[in-house]
Amino acid sequence: MPSGSSREVRVGLVQMACSEDPQTNLEKALAGLENAAEKGAQVVCLQELFRTRYFCQVEDAAHFDLAEPVPGPTTEAVGAVARKLGVTVVASVFERRAAGVYHNSAVMIEGDGSILGLYRKMHVPDDPLYYEKYYFSPGDTGFVSFATRHARLGALVCWDQWYPEAARITALKGAQILFYPTAIGWHPSEKAEEGEAQHEAWETMQRAHAIANGIFVVAVNRVGVEGGLEFWGASFVCDPFGRVLARASHVDEETLVVSCDLGKIEEVRRNWPFLRDRRIDAYESITSRYLEP
Repeated sequence: MPSGSSREVRVGLVQMACSEDPQTNLEKALAGLENAAEKGAQVVCLQELFRTRYFCQVEDAAHFDLAEPVPGPTTEAVGAVARKLGVTVVASVFERRAAGVYHNSAVMIEGDGSILGLYRKMHVPDDPLYYEKYYFSPGDTGFVSFATRHARLGALVCWDQWYPEAARITALKGAQILFYPTAIGWHPSEKAEEGEAQHEAWETMQRAHAIANGIFVVAVNRVGVEGGLEFWGASFVCDPFGRVLARASHVDEETLVVSCDLGKIEEVRRNWPFLRDRRIDAYESITSRYLEP
């Protein structure tokens, strides 16, 4: 059976550790964009909240001072580098929308430096050391995709990784590559017993999104120890068949560049036509919180 025509998009992932100084982190991220572009990347994704350490481990109103508008200083700095390099960038920002209204947002910046739009994190966790509901209002953009010069891209954020509905709707809106800026790690007390299983579950879930939707999935995580968390890195890219094309280490700062053949989407969907065979007439119950047996 003939496959779809080949069309390569080179995707860059910047996996980094963050310091206490936001400016230092921004400079490191911009250097990562430069490095990825030198390696041939056309689209580059930065990790979740890359400008700061992961402040959501505690509830502290002073941390709201870290937020900024979009457009704002971070998107302007990233946009200038994107324009210079001609690369599309997925940049995660602690967005100050208005006084008292903040979001965890992924901004899509085109290679001319312009902002195509943003996605506001829809699923917001509240777990030990991940007290995000204190800081972030639930997203109201819905699930979106963006037509860039290289491909139609989707962006979700971290906790969104666990929800098949988010990946499905983003894919149904045309996303060919789905990006997940991420900040996930181990509680040190759990790592020895549960760490390997936790990481495998995280990766398996996202590979399943790639398979179920016939798209490429890119997850970009941070590394290093911050407070009570050891971020596990392992940023990766998988193809529409769920095969991992590249994976970063658990501990090192790395910039990966991976070729994604968009023709594989057509090839996989012809042989595994999950979108064709969906029973959209029978899914009304999916919008219920819970169905009593």
